[in-house]
Amino acid sequence: MRQQDRENKLNEWLHQHQGLLIKVARSFARSPHDRDDLIQEISLQVWNSIPKYKPEIAESTWLYRVAFYTAINWSRKEKTRARHDKEVATERIPIMTVPQEADPRIDWLYERIAELDPLDRSLSLLLLDGMSYREMAELLGISESNVGVRISRIKKKLSNQIAERSPHEL
Repeated sequence: MRQQDRENKLNEWLHQHQGLLIKVARSFARSPHDRDDLIQEISLQVWNSIPKYKPEIAESTWLYRVAFYTAINWSRKEKTRARHDKEVATERIPIMTVPQEADPRIDWLYERIAELDPLDRSLSLLLLDGMSYREMAELLGISESNVGVRISRIKKKLSNQIAERSPHEL
């Protein structure tokens, strides 16, 4: 693949699927700075994966997989880095920045999603994107019934957390 074609594909994917990438970043990174770093890392991995892309797979599915696995690896690295209390001073230029949300309810929801284990976090994001249980099962390599059970538990957990909040917090 020519360099220019690869650049065009990257720009097209980042533009078309910006929301998907932001959702993944928001669920793994808490601070705006960390989200920008994660988006940059995801963008780099998307760039690296372009030659391996198979057109028979939906672009959104491919990008979600790249973003999700990149986010998991990034999260592990961040935890290791925090444990060892090391700071790496590097200047990064983000390819795409995460817009700041003004709705505290959305912030609350992403904070709760970020607390879930990676599989449940992934299912939550896919559900927000409107994917069917079958699509989620295929993407994550689990059964459709497992998807249903896990989503039911996630919804119940979130509903309980909403019920525990005081009315002025909503």
